[in-house]
Amino acid sequence: MASTTAWNYGIVFEDFFPAMVEKLGAEGFMKELCNGFRLLMDGDKGMITFESLKRNSALLGLEGMSDEEVWCMLREGDLDGDGALNEMEFCTLMFRLSPGLMESSKELLEEAIVGEF
Repeated sequence: MASTTAWNYGIVFEDFFPAMVEKLGAEGFMKELCNGFRLLMDGDKGMITFESLKRNSALLGLEGMSDEEVWCMLREGDLDGDGALNEMEFCTLMFRLSPGLMESSKELLEEAIVGEF
């Protein structure tokens, strides 16, 4: 598992997602991503906001993040431009940050779709 630099400002993390998918399967992995989203989100707004991400950054091991780094993380995943991350934007961002998941994303999508029917 290779290290990768996330958000292009120096935070380095180990890409454990492929191993998680292998262990949990596509459906189990997606459930865990959704659990992660709920852990980081603002309960009143149902989204990950600047405030909720800053408040919960220690859960990610990122307690020393500057305000600019938090905003960069939000901007990286904010596809609709509302300044926060909804669950789909969060999951999309997590896939984009994992080189291993990007390589196998077609197979994961097919597995998830087949599991729905």
